[in-house]
Amino acid sequence: MKHQIELQNLDPAGLAGVGDENLKILENSFDCQIVLRGSTISLEGDESIVSLAAETLGEMMKTLGRKNRLTADEVRSMAVMVSNGEKVGEPIDEPAILHTRKGPVTPRSEGQKRFYDAVQQDDMVFAIGPAGTGKTFLAVTFAVAAHKSRRVERIILSRPAVEAGERLGFLPGDLKEKIDPYLTPLYDALNDLLPAENLRALLSKRAVEVIPLAYMRGRTLNNAFVILDEAQNCSAMQMKMFLTRLGPNSKAIITGDKTQMDIPDRNDSGLLQAEKIIKGIDGIGFVYLDQTDVVRHRLVKQIIKAYSDDGNED
Repeated sequence: MKHQIELQNLDPAGLAGVGDENLKILENSFDCQIVLRGSTISLEGDESIVSLAAETLGEMMKTLGRKNRLTADEVRSMAVMVSNGEKVGEPIDEPAILHTRKGPVTPRSEGQKRFYDAVQQDDMVFAIGPAGTGKTFLAVTFAVAAHKSRRVERIILSRPAVEAGERLGFLPGDLKEKIDPYLTPLYDALNDLLPAENLRALLSKRAVEVIPLAYMRGRTLNNAFVILDEAQNCSAMQMKMFLTRLGPNSKAIITGDKTQMDIPDRNDSGLLQAEKIIKGIDGIGFVYLDQTDVVRHRLVKQIIKAYSDDGNED
């Protein structure tokens, strides 16, 4: 199916984005071909897919006309909502967590909004949900925002260095070379949120630390924003150790996906134990995200649902 849309009184470059980034996001989200010539956009692909892409384009045009700008994050959010059959509508009470060079970072789903609300209310928040729901990225965004506004003096990002059955001792290279692959998702989030020179300066001053969970032992973290990522892969002992590191004027976010455990014994997961033991303590919040909060490629949500329907969540 071929479909054409005329841009009336809108800047084609503003709609397409820098290097046609917005249109590329749309193509990747809906698996169709999109071509912009002059003020005409042509869409080609399966009828149902083209219909969704055209609906998203309509929302993009509304936003560009209303705000005179359109960010890549807004396009991604619109594509996810249209894919989910949700009405985009006017943004209502959309809090900006952090303003970056790519535009403001805001919650992009109901679950992410609950995550935002919990972080404003509680000093310790558990965010639990499947891949693609933005747990890690939002957690790092909250930390960067708190540091930028001087509510904390430093950011500590941590992960258990246990994935897919591997152990550090069996990997080649020195300690840093062994550790870095486990911490890459945390560095990726920081690189998205901070200019490279700012991040280098913060890392060199140790105002930002990205470390394996084992390195947290024996520390008391005052005036810090502390994040434990992939918490489903830490042991009960490690979880208790992490939770008791928190010092005065500090906040903590613990993220995890109970369907992606790489530890040998699922019953030893510190995340599952913490959920049973400390849930209900005043000042500790639990937020649950699901496939409706997925903000990656539209296929990710369908893959998660397919595995869940099949009863195979590990």
